[in-house]
This record gives sequence, structure tokens and C-alpha cells, in this order.
Amino acid sequence: MDPDSVKSTLQTLAFGNVMAAAARDYQKEVAAHEKAQSSYSVNEEVDLDDLMDDPELEKLHADRIAALKREAEKRQSLTKKGHGEYREITEGDFLSEVTTSEKVICHFYHREFYRCKIMDKHLKSLATSHLDAKFVKLDAENAPFFVTKLGIKTLPCVILFRKGIAGDRLVGFQDLGGKDDFSTRKLEALLIKKGIIEEKKKDEDEEAEYDESRRRTVRYSGIHDSDSE
Repeated sequence: MDPDSVKSTLQTLAFGNVMAAAARDYQKEVAAHEKAQSSYSVNEEVDLDDLMDDPELEKLHADRIAALKREAEKRQSLTKKGHGEYREITEGDFLSEVTTSEKVICHFYHREFYRCKIMDKHLKSLATSHLDAKFVKLDAENAPFFVTKLGIKTLPCVILFRKGIAGDRLVGFQDLGGKDDFSTRKLEALLIKKGIIEEKKKDEDEEAEYDESRRRTVRYSGIHDSDSE
């Protein structure tokens, strides 16, 4: 047999053996990996089962449920006191309104003043998203006694009450840039800075945005139906 032919045949066989060995090694590696993954999944399931019976986890869950219940009861109590909306009150209601809630924002206004209407718009928007404070307004013309007692000389005048005691006040728009086109967010930030309302948490903001988006969808849908008819 030709020596060169024998050499070529041996090289071909050797290469085939190497490839076969490599294929076997690869198969073993894949099998080992799958076994490890399977073992991890089983262990993970066991760990989760153990967690379900963990007394500390059960306590955390119970505490969370209790906190949510307290928050719901607090919201219900505040709503009964008139929180969550922007309401007009009378001079006769004034004392009871500002003394029955810890935080009250009262807008003394005049029906014909354009700037009072601007303030109304922003306060109405904030009232629904800040239940921690009560938002009310009082016609200054119909409340001469308290206008005098509180030394109100310029309208709009927003007085911030804490536990029935008048504290900070916003006179006109001087704390809001002195212009009519300030944003609701700017007024909100000012009230947060003064400590009369609290900064909303991110999840509350997202929930409020979702609710507003849903209301807009319903409103637009209603308009569309009306047009189609």
C-alpha cells in the first residue's frame, strides 16, 4: 500500500475520533447543565414552600393588611369631615370647619375677582388628590366678622389652619411669581413647603394619572356616542 495513502487514511480516522470525542463531551456538558437547572428549580420550589410557612413572612403580611385597613379607615373618616373636595362654606360654618380637621386650607374670595377664580381652579384640582387637608372657600363679602378678625385686606387670601389656629397665608399671587399663569404644581409645591399638605408618593401619582386617564376615556367615549346619535 502506498505510504502516503496510509498516512492520509490514519489522519482522517484520527480527525474523526477527535470530532466524535468532542461531540460526546458536548453532550455530557449539556446533560450536566440540564440536570443542574432541574435541581435548582426543585430547590427553588422547596424554598418558596418554606417561605409560605415562615412565621416572619406571615407577620409582615398581617402587618401590611392591618396598615392598609388603618389607611382605608383614615380616608373614610377624612371624607366624612369634608376632605377630598373643594367646598364653599358659610360664616356660620367657619369655626366648626376649621376646628374639626387638623389641617384646613381656606380661601377667602370675592365672586367678581378674576384672580379668585384662578385660585379656585387650582385649589379644586388639589383637593381631590390631597385628603390630608380640608379645602374650603368663604365669600369674603358674606363673612365680615372673620375678615376683620383675621386682618384680611387683599383677595384672594388663602389662610392655612393647623388645629384651628391660623398660620401661614397666601396673599394674592405674590408667593407664586406674581403672575396669573402659575401652574397647579407650583401652588402644590408651595403648600407642601409650608407643611399643610404632604408630597404624594410615586404610586399615588401613577394611580391618580390612571384614574384621570380613565375618566378622560369615558368622557370622550360619551361625547362620541352623543355625536353618533
